[in-house]
Amino acid sequence: MFRGYSQTMARACAICGKAAIGGFNPQSSGMNRVRAHRRYHPNLQLTTIAKNGSAEKVLACTRCRRTLTKSAR
Repeated sequence: MFRGYSQTMARACAICGKAAIGGFNPQSSGMNRVRAHRRYHPNLQLTTIAKNGSAEKVLACTRCRRTLTKSAR
């Protein structure tokens, strides 16, 4: 799955729980405006966070990563 990361986990943010949601592709041509199903995925990045005094690699969305760097200052 990930290089250097052996645990199996869901494709959701480990901090806020943001996961994929369903939606429709916008159709611009044709009279019937057929809606095609699609999935919107969060931008998940492998992030190292300190948990219980040890570093742990987790999947976190970019919004949570940004908040973590702000609180570290």
